Amino acid sequence: MPFNLPIFLTWLRILLIPLFVGVFYAPQSLLSATDKNILGAAIFAAAAATDWLDGYLARALGQTSAFGAFLDPVADKLMVAAALIVLVHLNRTESWIAVVIIGREITISALREWMAQLGASRSVAVSFIGKLKTAAQMVAIVLLLYFDRVLQVIDAAFIGEKLMWIAAVLTLWSMIYYLRMAWPQLKDHAN
Repeated sequence: MPFNLPIFLTWLRILLIPLFVGVFYAPQSLLSATDKNILGAAIFAAAAATDWLDGYLARALGQTSAFGAFLDPVADKLMVAAALIVLVHLNRTESWIAVVIIGREITISALREWMAQLGASRSVAVSFIGKLKTAAQMVAIVLLLYFDRVLQVIDAAFIGEKLMWIAAVLTLWSMIYYLRMAWPQLKDHAN
């Protein structure tokens, strides 16, 4: 298993998950509700930033690896799943949205694994719609974790809720897109 800065950042993202979840379950005597929201949103935002940074550094430093390519999406999906579960627990997003997003991630991960075994992984490579879904989802999660007004003007909860709905629609759209791209291989290898 290689170890370099990009992989370190990916492991760091995984290690932040218990800290992130723990923030929202800390006693009121330790953290106020506002402090939990600020700290939780900051941790998630930092994790989202390392997602971009580890990929950039891996390419820029020539440190890409098969292990890094495997671990990075796992870390992303674990962090997003943890955040969605926290948001459902806090009644800040609908449980069906969490199920759609987490279910899509599992489905597409399994599809990519199977397509890679068939030597056709390029047909389910990341698309623009997938990137757009991820951007909407990450911003929505940060805003819903923060859940307060920004500079007394921007209603993070309202905007986060609307973005989460957009993310859910984009999630379904991107899943359909990936399944359509893989359909010829799925049809040929169904038996």
